[in-house]
Amino acid sequence: MNKLIKKTLKLILPIVLGGFILYWVYRDFDFAKALDVLTHGTKWGWMLLSLVFGVLAQVVRGWRWKQTLEPLGAFPKTGDCINAIFVSYAASLVIPRMGEVSRCGILSRYDDVSFAKSLGTVVTERLVDMLCIGLITGVTVLLQFPVFTLFLEQTGTKIPSLLYLFTSVWFYIILLCAIGVIVLLYYLMRALSFFEKVKGVVLHVWEGIMSLRNVKNIPLFISYTVLIWLSYFIHFYLTFFCFSFTEHLSVLAALVMFVGGTFAVIVPTPNGAGPWHFAIISMMMLYGVNATDAGIFALIVHGIQTFLVVLLGIYGSIALAYTRRSRSING
Repeated sequence: MNKLIKKTLKLILPIVLGGFILYWVYRDFDFAKALDVLTHGTKWGWMLLSLVFGVLAQVVRGWRWKQTLEPLGAFPKTGDCINAIFVSYAASLVIPRMGEVSRCGILSRYDDVSFAKSLGTVVTERLVDMLCIGLITGVTVLLQFPVFTLFLEQTGTKIPSLLYLFTSVWFYIILLCAIGVIVLLYYLMRALSFFEKVKGVVLHVWEGIMSLRNVKNIPLFISYTVLIWLSYFIHFYLTFFCFSFTEHLSVLAALVMFVGGTFAVIVPTPNGAGPWHFAIISMMMLYGVNATDAGIFALIVHGIQTFLVVLLGIYGSIALAYTRRSRSING
């Protein structure tokens, strides 16, 4: 019974957290106007071009993952790696951060790749991604420091203003997000303690983590990494041109919002729903976009990008099932 309660809470709490933040952000919102913009005010050519880069980011991530597995003596099919990535992103919509585990399970099932070793390569990927986020954030803060300062002040996180800090609703939203991240870290630590009890598993995980040292073509690995994050950024930036009220925003403005949105997605809610909207709307208003238009942008863009993740997940599941059936027939 306790396990059932824990699993239920693990599934429900991220949805509740995201739902609460979405409710607060959109509590007085004109959804009719958002529907009108979606049907009559969206430039779909730009949106479709944006989605191409969203797909490209996941495809390249699959290529890079295959490269990190090769030093471990694992040679999965390229298509399986890509489809596993597609499925993993979709799985994370149901249970945040579930994707890391699910994609390792897929390769274990379809390509006989050690689950523990592949999990180690995923940890390595996350460390590389954290480094990339840190570099992008550092450069962006240096280029747009006044904007970040203003954002902190307007969201009630200005250090001298403690009284305003504790009376600001935005502060409590950020606090809830921080609590969500802490809960996620807690479950990761619990998972690690479980692995430590299983003989040999941690050793295999560590072997996977260290696989990066033996990657044959480091320049290619770096190129893949740059292309992944460049694709993520373009995937977001091109959506500015979809609407008349955002098409004037600069690349630097997009970079600031991209950084804010990237950190918001870390919060364990489905695809960052809630925290992402809050971050994008707040930052977009700093660049002169009114609250309603910023809310419309966040709602439509996040909805369409999430729909893309779902479609790719469905495609990946079907493709993997078809591949397995073909191998069974031919094998």
